[in-house]
Amino acid sequence: MTEPPFDIVIIGLSITSSWGNGHATTYRSLVRGLASRGHRVLFLECDAPWYAENRDDSQPHGAVTSIYQSFDDLIARFEADVERASLVIVGSYVRDGAQVGDWVTSVARGRTAFYDIDTPVTLAQLREGERQFITPELIPRYDLYLSFTGGPVLRYLETDLGSPMARPLYCSVNTAEYTPRSSAVRWDLGYLGTYSSDRQPTLEALLVDPARQWKEGRFAVMGPMYPEEITWPANVDRNPHLAPREHADFYAAQRFTLNVTRAEMKKWGYSPSVRLFEAGCCAVPVISDWWEGLDEFFIPGEEILIAERAEDSLRWLRDTGNTRRLAMGLAARRRVLAEHTPQHRAEQLEGYWREANDNAAADTSRRNGRRRTSAVGLAAGVASECEREAAGRGSREEARSHSAAGGVLEPTRAGRRDRPAYSQ
Repeated sequence: MTEPPFDIVIIGLSITSSWGNGHATTYRSLVRGLASRGHRVLFLECDAPWYAENRDDSQPHGAVTSIYQSFDDLIARFEADVERASLVIVGSYVRDGAQVGDWVTSVARGRTAFYDIDTPVTLAQLREGERQFITPELIPRYDLYLSFTGGPVLRYLETDLGSPMARPLYCSVNTAEYTPRSSAVRWDLGYLGTYSSDRQPTLEALLVDPARQWKEGRFAVMGPMYPEEITWPANVDRNPHLAPREHADFYAAQRFTLNVTRAEMKKWGYSPSVRLFEAGCCAVPVISDWWEGLDEFFIPGEEILIAERAEDSLRWLRDTGNTRRLAMGLAARRRVLAEHTPQHRAEQLEGYWREANDNAAADTSRRNGRRRTSAVGLAAGVASECEREAAGRGSREEARSHSAAGGVLEPTRAGRRDRPAYSQ
């Protein structure tokens, strides 16, 4: 019996290997949510030695995963799937991503989307003239720009870069895998993340310096690519990689876990890391650096703690009683379960997809005017819908309601808590 065609095709950096990237866990959660809502998803991943040698899930639940060898191989084997799918998503950091995007927006009959898991980094690269993964000319040709970053960047993508429709699609967490555990506590504070030169100063300030000052404390840093010349204090445990199946146990073995945000993400704000949702779902309280919009996801002092310097970390570690610590973890878990599960993201994507279909129906000339002339260099010529104003400004609830309805989420200070005072 012939299988029905895939209604969603995703071309992403990796779903089979979580080694050194945050894309795989994001895609795994998303396709799980989509499958739970009846979608047939094909995930296409370009073979790369780094990931091929470190695959921790070759066929994630929720999608049929296929590996292709090159751009030519992608076209030869999967053009029919891309052409027939109702929605085709190209992710950030896909090899030859600009070329892949040009091809997808040329042949796909359904809606097309760019899923940027690294939006602030992408914008910095475009400012510097980098065109490997996406180009300014290609952005208006995608029906939808899905962004890991919300807030003002969405308006910028529409008004300055011509995206017909920019919407936030944050990461989510698999609630079946990330659950509270009854484990012996090994560390007072731990961190899980790949090395990044722009994150390292904050990691030093919020974890390494506290470890040096508090000899009795126990700390851990897990993740790859840290330079060998880094000198870690004796009370900091190191492991170059933890597979996703080990994350929940790692969180459970900490009193607190640390979240550190990349510099470009902090500049734009509204860029929650998957670690926030993973730890929260495990009911482990998070100490995080501050960025604009963080209080849109977790309430400081109730669901998350904020630190700017070593003294802040040490104060939370030493002075937070166990009752408050456990209550904060449970509050964070309630928030994650209410707003950040794979099912929530799948529903959001479906809403954006419907909106993109409505936009296309109202502006058929834009799609009809697109012709495939070559694999590369297709003229854009796409009208932007940047004139549309975002509603729902005001309270946090109004902003969230507007986002769920497909509007641009750009919360203002009105109705929001002031930035927390770190010295309290």
